[in-house]
Amino acid sequence: MKPMTTISTEAETLPDDNAPPVDPVPAATPLTGDTSSRSSPAAARARSVQSVLEKLFELYPQLFGAEFRPLKLGVFQELLAAHPEQFQRESLKAALGFHTRSTRYLQSVAAGHKRHDLQGNPGEEVAPEHVYLTLLELFRRRQARAREDLRPKFRAQLMAAYEASGLSRQDYQAKVQNSDADATALLEEAFAEREQKLAKCEALRRTFESSGKSADEFAGMYGIDKRELAAAIKA
Repeated sequence: MKPMTTISTEAETLPDDNAPPVDPVPAATPLTGDTSSRSSPAAARARSVQSVLEKLFELYPQLFGAEFRPLKLGVFQELLAAHPEQFQRESLKAALGFHTRSTRYLQSVAAGHKRHDLQGNPGEEVAPEHVYLTLLELFRRRQARAREDLRPKFRAQLMAAYEASGLSRQDYQAKVQNSDADATALLEEAFAEREQKLAKCEALRRTFESSGKSADEFAGMYGIDKRELAAAIKA
């Protein structure tokens, strides 16, 4: 399987921020490295990012603390306006980019949490295409470290996100389409699995309805898990 395209899921949060996703050092952990390189431009930028992340944690623990929350669109500008004496544009931009590309942040998006304002109030839903890209990026990171094939779990997550979106298949695919052939293939496989599951549920439901048996009798007769039968009847 070819490597998937690296995608920044929160590019709309920060102007002109197209850097690839990376796993950040936790805000409370000092950045370390070769002492001979601590005076380099890269080391200086890292210290600047660390400082801003620590300040964000101090000011907004409900967003940048133990649990990360998806940030509302435009939060970059709001932070600059609210704290002109504490944040500089470029260092804040870098720190937020670092934060929103972290695995913990992406996990919060993937979990379906709404975007939050600076007061910690939930607002709008994260757009379906951004949830999709988040799931894709998390899958890419995990698969790179895992020995087992994580594609079955990823396909299930894709379909859960699709169903949560409330969109038709056509509209959903139109929103999430991209140039990554492997990602497109996985999405098609996920939809195919979903159609097979729905067809199986429909056949089971019709067989049950025509049997004249109770759910318990039918499940015992055919050795079917009662939860599977209940799901088929409900569908």
